[in-house]
Amino acid sequence: MRKFSLVALCLFFNLITKAQDKAPAYPLITHDAYFSIWSFNDGLNQSVTKHWTGKEQSLLGIIKVDGKFYRFLGEESKTFKEILPAADVLKYQASYSFDTPAAGWENNSYNNNSWKKAEAPFGDDNSAKTKWNSDDLYFRRTFDVDNVSASKKYLKLNHDDNVIVYLNGKIIYKKNGWVSDYIYVPIEDGILKTGKNVLAIHCKNTAGGRHLDAGIVEEDADNVKIAPVTQTNVSIQATTTKYTFSCGHVELQVAFTSPLLLNDIKLTARPISYINYTVKSTDAKPHSVDIFFGASSNLAVNTPNQSVSAWKRSKNNLSILKTGTVEQPVLKKRGDDLRIDWGYLYVAVPARFNATQFISTQNESLKSFVDSKYPIQTEVLNSKSLNLSSIIPFGSVSSSPVDKYMMLGYDDLKSVEYFGEKLQPVWRQTGSQQFEDQLAEANAQYPSLKTKCAIFDAKLYTDAEKAGGKEYADMCKFAYRQAIAAHKIVYAPNGDILFLSKENFSNGSINTVDVTYPSAPQFLVYNPELLKGMLNGIFYYSESGKWKKPFAAHDLGTYPLANGQTYGEDMPVEEAGNMIILTAAITKAEGNAKYAEKHWEVMSVWANYLLREGFDPANQLCTDDFAGHLARNANLSVKAIVALGAYAQMAQLLGKADIATKYRTAALQMAQNWMKLADDGDHYALTFNDKNTWSQKYNLVWDKLLKLDLFPKEVYKKEINFYLTKQKDFGLPLDSRRTYTKSDWIMWTATLADNQADFQKFVSPIYRFATETESKVPLSDWHETTNGKMTGFQARSVVGGYFIKMLADKWNIK
Repeated sequence: MRKFSLVALCLFFNLITKAQDKAPAYPLITHDAYFSIWSFNDGLNQSVTKHWTGKEQSLLGIIKVDGKFYRFLGEESKTFKEILPAADVLKYQASYSFDTPAAGWENNSYNNNSWKKAEAPFGDDNSAKTKWNSDDLYFRRTFDVDNVSASKKYLKLNHDDNVIVYLNGKIIYKKNGWVSDYIYVPIEDGILKTGKNVLAIHCKNTAGGRHLDAGIVEEDADNVKIAPVTQTNVSIQATTTKYTFSCGHVELQVAFTSPLLLNDIKLTARPISYINYTVKSTDAKPHSVDIFFGASSNLAVNTPNQSVSAWKRSKNNLSILKTGTVEQPVLKKRGDDLRIDWGYLYVAVPARFNATQFISTQNESLKSFVDSKYPIQTEVLNSKSLNLSSIIPFGSVSSSPVDKYMMLGYDDLKSVEYFGEKLQPVWRQTGSQQFEDQLAEANAQYPSLKTKCAIFDAKLYTDAEKAGGKEYADMCKFAYRQAIAAHKIVYAPNGDILFLSKENFSNGSINTVDVTYPSAPQFLVYNPELLKGMLNGIFYYSESGKWKKPFAAHDLGTYPLANGQTYGEDMPVEEAGNMIILTAAITKAEGNAKYAEKHWEVMSVWANYLLREGFDPANQLCTDDFAGHLARNANLSVKAIVALGAYAQMAQLLGKADIATKYRTAALQMAQNWMKLADDGDHYALTFNDKNTWSQKYNLVWDKLLKLDLFPKEVYKKEINFYLTKQKDFGLPLDSRRTYTKSDWIMWTATLADNQADFQKFVSPIYRFATETESKVPLSDWHETTNGKMTGFQARSVVGGYFIKMLADKWNIK
């Protein structure tokens, strides 16, 4: 890394503190697919902080200035009192029928004595107490209420699929579709009555699973509410998100830093983030300041109804709080919309800051802070939804800034299962074996890491701006942490590094090859070893004989279990081409073919497959088949041609001249044939057999970056000129079938341009999407170009593909 001058660094920070960033969501704690906390609003205190999946994982921050309280981080989680408990709180039985009942079945006067009665929840999954396998379920609960309070009432409901919910004969909720967890639906005042009440539900299965559970709750009237403070700025950088607040006559800056410096794999793999607080007086007078920070035990559960325990201790000159589930089901669950429910969350504050730490519920913690009366217990066992609270005193603060910080860490005990073996986190393989020792190491390193992160952030932005302009640089800094945090770094039993992705909110696969492919540029720019870690498991799968097909697997399983492909359909040309192209990219990045030589035998099998089947692909799945499968896919054909040219290039470097000649000659001939078959006048078609169509030929970018020279530059130019006529307000559509797009592929397509002006014409609409979209989730890579709304996917690693232009600049490709 080139040294960055102190003057340049100061100018950089002056610039970023004046320009408020706008993003779909704001990264706070970002390490892996489980330890990943975001703010889903432009204001840090406008909503409860959440896991990237959207489930609440509350971080709460309050500053006390001269006896007045201001909320700067998160929002108080709602707490409820049970009126009619759901099954996650209390066992209950409901009356039910699978047959359509007589009219009026939802009314209080209906006689349901002929119905069956059984324990909830109802469904066809493992959580169901009563099996439901028919299309329809009719459900009734009769209950009494002694006194209807003035507190707001909510229907608590978990359903799959369509529901109509009645309370005392009136519809209070109706939805087509399903939910993945309990939702809370406000109930209009006056419907719930003193005395007898009836909750009646019709749930209809339309596809997939079945599930129903329901109850009624009311808001806890004793909830403490702290007014939000005014946020004056937010700045997102590659490793740090920084907020500024005006708190009376005190300015507060809060910085969330995840030190993901990719040249240091051990550091990147260490799941510890820092929260730094900087406080100063703004009126030249001294002010008394304390800061409260609370972390919910929900950071360590999959669902809030899971029982947890928490402990308080001191070690290594740190004050430490720790929490985790009672059950500790290590690596027992797999899937997409899941959170970790094993291992332990840690909150640590340097002892020299004299923090007061305690364990309670969030509401009781706030009462304690307001009243300055704190619980003294050092452990709370077998409870739910606890809060790990820390109060850091700043004393009397003047106009000279005062800095203090704390750390959040997560010990996942075992990180992933890899072909039957549960792999340990990286930090446990080297050095100390206790997570508290990792916290101590992180504490000692904080001053130097703070500087290193600032220098890295500044250099990344400068390099990205030089490569593609300011909007491009902004997109890269938005993407940096997200791309890394959708992976887990571990080491295989044979010592190979594994950098395993989770296919976030698309299907939950682990180590998906067509997710690795678009993600690769970021890791080629900053550390090709991590790209090897994305390929090693797939190579092992074939080389071990566990995967026997003549092309690469799609995935290694469903996160976090990497025991073999679980996706239901292969992508033969897609994945074989991806693996060969990325191995060639590693070869170029390292300046030698050692990695290619190591895997030459299996790559030769894949290359032979592409030679036979790749030019005119059959009707098979590829990564862009959102609008359905395609045969004779011209962009997929490009991938096969480029992969064969890349294979020939590696063969040449390895002294395999005959092989190099054979495959390069074949690739060149294929390219010439491709230009004839795909030609559609002023552009090249989506498929060979369907003219008057078009698609982004982003796979051509590797012909350019690897200097394969298989396709004339005129092909790039013709496509770029045509694409510029097809742009929408929020980007270039993926192809002529639909108006949605993939922003990672637009960046690749844009890199085919031979001038900055054209490149930036493609970037500007994507930047507009990122800064104007109504879809407030971690950056989606699949969005609608006409209105800027996400189509699907969020928090995926593929935004690492934005770094393709920086990679081109690094390799001096213009």
